[in-house]
Amino acid sequence: MGMTAWSEYAAAKSRLIGGLRGTVLEIGAGRGANFGYLSPDVSWIGLEPHDRTRAALLRTAAAHDLPSRQVLAASAERIPLPEASVDGVLSTVVLCSVSDLGAALAEVRRVLRPGGRFVFFEHVAAPSGTWTHHLQRIAAPFTRTFDKGCDPSRDIGTAIRSAGFATVEFDRYVRPGPLHIPFIAGTADN
Repeated sequence: MGMTAWSEYAAAKSRLIGGLRGTVLEIGAGRGANFGYLSPDVSWIGLEPHDRTRAALLRTAAAHDLPSRQVLAASAERIPLPEASVDGVLSTVVLCSVSDLGAALAEVRRVLRPGGRFVFFEHVAAPSGTWTHHLQRIAAPFTRTFDKGCDPSRDIGTAIRSAGFATVEFDRYVRPGPLHIPFIAGTADN
């Protein structure tokens, strides 16, 4: 699978996040960096487990004019929403840091309505045998400890493909710079 130019990454964010409609759950919503991409008619629910980050998210959410916004203090492995309760789920650089990737993806599928869409933007493991992959494996114990659990060596694309979604499509990107960190951006339909 080839790489898409990094310059296309921002366009993909605008197109995919902007295409979400209805009730959208953003897992690991951080400080609210994705509000500018969301359609103004989205009913947004943010999931953020970290207290300090959640406080900043609440301030950011209050400043955006969405018809509905709610912030939940929970992890992606235990989403406190009913089954089939949202039309879309969004994650941006979150799945590297969940404690149980399989459980988080199962929860995403559980809360998505039939026909719902999971939109994701994640940094992923570089191909095995590359210098970047070697560095990711060396860095993983440190980043898991000091960067909210981030494991840069996770094969998130394969995990999403194996999670039981009806269809999964994503493009691969490499962020320019000395490390050439790989990312994926795409959708998984329930």
